[in-house]
Amino acid sequence: MAGVAPSEVDLILLCTSSPDDAFGGACLVQAGLGASNAAAFDLTAACSGFVVGLVSATQYIRCGSARNVLVIGADALSRYVDWRDRGTCILFGDGAGAVLLRAAPSQPCALLGFDLNSDGTGNKHLTACYQGAGGAKATAPGAAPSDTARFHNIAMSGSDVFKFAVRSVPMTLTKSLQAAGLEASQVDWLVMHQANQRILDAVSQRLAIAPERVVSNIARFGNTSAASIPLALDGAVRSGDVQAGHTLATAGFGAGLSWASAIIKWG
Repeated sequence: MAGVAPSEVDLILLCTSSPDDAFGGACLVQAGLGASNAAAFDLTAACSGFVVGLVSATQYIRCGSARNVLVIGADALSRYVDWRDRGTCILFGDGAGAVLLRAAPSQPCALLGFDLNSDGTGNKHLTACYQGAGGAKATAPGAAPSDTARFHNIAMSGSDVFKFAVRSVPMTLTKSLQAAGLEASQVDWLVMHQANQRILDAVSQRLAIAPERVVSNIARFGNTSAASIPLALDGAVRSGDVQAGHTLATAGFGAGLSWASAIIKWG
């Protein structure tokens, strides 16, 4: 869609919490695309990952170290759900989406304002923790190998995450709007992480953004973590709802705990 050849990409940021390889998946994407001139690395910030990726990519462009940056949000959380746990297995889905950011020296930056936050004291509310193997890897001839390393299933305290989201997301969006010098009334579309329809409704009500200006696809895709915002954005662009010149307010929030927002001028 951007008309950019793989060889023109300078940097690939793969925002994911579920890579195919524990050492990272961005280099596999780089090789698969044939983007031979691009550096590539994973960025793990769970459901905030795509917004953090957008902000990070913009900094590379602003400082002049990259001209074309591919930001990918991709997660396959079905790998980590316990299908007996109805509090999580009905929520999480798999998906992927991407945007291509380009340097445009003659135009104002499309990232108008942003805000990034973390609170590790709330980590316990949403986890998929490493489950330690039973011993070190064998090195002596004839010794038994270590157990296979693995992670626990996703565990979530839904009520705590809900309260965190409805409190934190309006605050971070307000800070991003202030940084952009805008009011919520100037936002054309609210394109948030698709975690819960009640959270989408609560945030839009708090900011007085009309429901018809809130992009929602959670009923179709579920919570796809770092993929949810690019999936929602792609659908809104392809339908013609989001058009060039529109101001988008976007926010991600989730495990970490982490939350982030950005105000973007589309196109």
